[in-house]
Amino acid sequence: MTLRQVPCGNKVKVMKLHGEGPVKRRIMDMGITKGVEIFIRKVAPLGDPVEVTVRGYELSLRKADAEMIEVE
Repeated sequence: MTLRQVPCGNKVKVMKLHGEGPVKRRIMDMGITKGVEIFIRKVAPLGDPVEVTVRGYELSLRKADAEMIEVE
């Protein structure tokens, strides 16, 4: 399951990051790494962006970036 598929109000754990090069690096620089917990705060009406809480701060992710984050 990817982060984009998780319903609002759930907490998930990052299992794997997909993507390559600068895109993957940017996601990791935002604090999203393997094993970190993410809380899904809000999802915009059209699904883009997704607002999450990671490591104590709020972050908005594009739909394309959320699809690269595999969670459980």
